[in-house]
Amino acid sequence: MYNVFKPISVDLYKKRFQCPDSLFSSEVFRGELNVWGLVGVIAFYVVILVIGIYASWKTKSLKSTDSEDLLVAGRSIGLFVGVFTMTSTWVGGGYINGTAEVVFTPGSGLMWCQAPVGYSISLMLSGILFAKKMREAGYVTMLDPFQEKYGSVMAALLYLPALLGDIFWTGAILSALGASLSVIIGLEHTWAVIASAGISMLYTLLGGLYSVAYTDVVQLGCIFVGLWLCVPFALTHEAVSSISSTAGGPDGWLGEDNLSGKFIGLYIDSGLLLVFGGIPWQVYFQRVLSQKTPARAQILSFLAAAGCIIMSIPPLLIGAIAKSTDWNATGYTSFGTVPIPADDYKLILPMVLNFLTPVPVAVIGLGAVSAAVMSSSDSSVLSSASMFARNPLVLMFSQASDREIMWCIRIAIIFVGVASAALAIKVDSIYGLWYLCSDLIYVILFPQLLCCVHVPFTNTYGSIAGFVLGLVFRLTGGEPLIGLPTAIQYWYFDAETGYQCFPFKTMSMLISLLAILLGSFIAKLLFKKGILSPKFDVAGTFFFKGAAHERKAVAGIPGETEERFNGHDNITLTAKF
Repeated sequence: MYNVFKPISVDLYKKRFQCPDSLFSSEVFRGELNVWGLVGVIAFYVVILVIGIYASWKTKSLKSTDSEDLLVAGRSIGLFVGVFTMTSTWVGGGYINGTAEVVFTPGSGLMWCQAPVGYSISLMLSGILFAKKMREAGYVTMLDPFQEKYGSVMAALLYLPALLGDIFWTGAILSALGASLSVIIGLEHTWAVIASAGISMLYTLLGGLYSVAYTDVVQLGCIFVGLWLCVPFALTHEAVSSISSTAGGPDGWLGEDNLSGKFIGLYIDSGLLLVFGGIPWQVYFQRVLSQKTPARAQILSFLAAAGCIIMSIPPLLIGAIAKSTDWNATGYTSFGTVPIPADDYKLILPMVLNFLTPVPVAVIGLGAVSAAVMSSSDSSVLSSASMFARNPLVLMFSQASDREIMWCIRIAIIFVGVASAALAIKVDSIYGLWYLCSDLIYVILFPQLLCCVHVPFTNTYGSIAGFVLGLVFRLTGGEPLIGLPTAIQYWYFDAETGYQCFPFKTMSMLISLLAILLGSFIAKLLFKKGILSPKFDVAGTFFFKGAAHERKAVAGIPGETEERFNGHDNITLTAKF
């Protein structure tokens, strides 16, 4: 399990995908088609699609061709719907499947299940540090402040880690649904991913944030009811012993004995990555920026943080139930071997639903998993599409009309959705992939956003330095999950698994942050003292007065004009914030 529990073996991540010969076959269990389960899932998909189409009709009834209406719903998303859509976006298929997985996994346990608490703290910090400032500035995307302060080229460069993060996130949650459908109704993983991605892309294409928000309300309700309905049935199954009796000890689901030794550094690194790497996501800012007032944007963040904690309880219990189950006394023996192989840990939540609850309850639980997946996948594809059309696109077509931008958004939605589905089909570990999606965001994007919003003297040259150094130090640390070799072995490096037990990601993030600050200071000093000629100011940061006006005009951002000095003396660097 990637950076979430004490690593056991790199074999856990080795590829085991095989192309199926038929549509309704299970890669892992090769079970028969469950007709009623299939009917239930189709009915759920139809309901969600109808709601999404209704929301898109509401968008058209506004008779507006403004791309901002599609991206932030005209700043008219209410607090109730906002809390539901924010919570539903974070509580995806990777969240519920991965939480159950890591609690069940030997050598891991609840102590290593950091994501629920990590992301909740992240939402609260986002509300304190960024929600009010970003909403007051009238931004539309997370990249708008970068484009305003550092220029379109730097904003386009910073779009890349954000895009990769969204694709990894969406791929993780689509993979979660494919695993669940393969276990409960016998639908092949590949076709489950394709169907789910297709439905979510369709209503997102039609209605933008309106469709996403309205469907999220229904989906979060399905997740809450579906999973809580399954818990008592699984707890009272005859093959399940008391979860209190299996909580402690070396192999207990609490995992308190697994937090020791050289892996403490890895634990700290992972926790900080979740907290601060969970901040710079467009899916978050899209909801914050859709609120009517800055105060409501902050309240939304705090309430969603509480929602994430509440929604983590059912999958935590399901992981503990799986740990307390005698699988030889269940129907699982007809489909797999005991003890459950490591490659199948990702299927633990659907296995509990399938073998420890009645069929109708399992189908309802599967609806909860489907809801979780679609509630996050639609948000992620709209997120990347929004940033592309709003920010990097202006670098290529600065005079694009609203109609052209709308079409670019739709094309980008299709691209991100297809890329995410392909990743979900090809990559094995759910929780590992979900965890990986915060990696580049933490190392590169978080220090950039922090400096852009809160440190007035930073500039384009410092931003470039931070981007390059952060990327170099992160990549040279290696990554076992994707086979990236380790160029620098830090203290406590585990040669057997390839893990860096030293918190090198946090180190890389701090190096990136320091590079932004020092790079900005040195660049300002060199130009202010006349050491460098104005002709070397290729970014137009200091000597080209029109640069600030162009940045605001291109981004369409309201507000006062930044003052830029046009000589060697009387330098003024007035930031918007």
